[in-house]
Amino acid sequence: MIKKLGVSLFLLCYCLPVMAQEIGLQLYSLRNQFKEDVKGTLDIIESWGLTKLEGGDTYGMAMNDFKKELARRNMDVVSVGAAYDDLKEGKYDKIIAKAKAFGAKYVMCAWITHESNQFDLAKTKEATEVFNRAGKVLKAAGLTLAYHAHGYEFKPYKTGTLFDYMAKNAEHFAFEMDVYWVHHGGEDPLALLNRYPKKFVLLHLKDMEKGTSKNHSGHADVETNVVLGTGEVNIAGVVKRAKELGVVEYMFIEDECSRVVEQVPLSMKYLEGLD
Repeated sequence: MIKKLGVSLFLLCYCLPVMAQEIGLQLYSLRNQFKEDVKGTLDIIESWGLTKLEGGDTYGMAMNDFKKELARRNMDVVSVGAAYDDLKEGKYDKIIAKAKAFGAKYVMCAWITHESNQFDLAKTKEATEVFNRAGKVLKAAGLTLAYHAHGYEFKPYKTGTLFDYMAKNAEHFAFEMDVYWVHHGGEDPLALLNRYPKKFVLLHLKDMEKGTSKNHSGHADVETNVVLGTGEVNIAGVVKRAKELGVVEYMFIEDECSRVVEQVPLSMKYLEGLD
């Protein structure tokens, strides 16, 4: 089924030129498709013309076999995920080994372990120390650690937010901005990018259905992910500014909803129109 869909999508995308190299895909978008057919799912991504990936899983395949499938499609995993607890516990060899196995340049942490709705200043300080310590080690190994904020970091703190504390004290790590989660947390993604123009090295491009309720939980209904440019996030403004700054190396499309296979080509077409 997936292979047939991939072929039809190839015909749909054939008329579209290959996207600029900095546009990639967060593989979590196709987590459900990978469960059914790994090669077929990679075929879908290939049909979209996307070659720069963020991931870290091999979906049950041996690493060498998975890398062969990637190479066959001219794909590169340029960023891999790392668990907060592994970073906290100093499991650097494990993290570095995975990144090096993929040939990745970035290591991304997407969640700080904490009790539900209990993210506070103490946890922010702890995480900042963990990331600085780990980032220094990874930097020595030729890797850049990037923290992916998830919305709960935008709780008020002094005249700003907890994220401001983290950003101002980040010495050995950078950030990946997921524009959906920044917006969900009550912050303006474009304003945040302008406030910290040298801090963000990666982006997640994800739009939000208009009227979606927002909070600091870090959780939302995945079905509120919509085609880029059709929601309430200022995708165009962020992409334009990111390109002007020249610090963001990769912008990964991430779409977590059940319509992902249909929506990604439309999101790509939108991004192409911005150029």
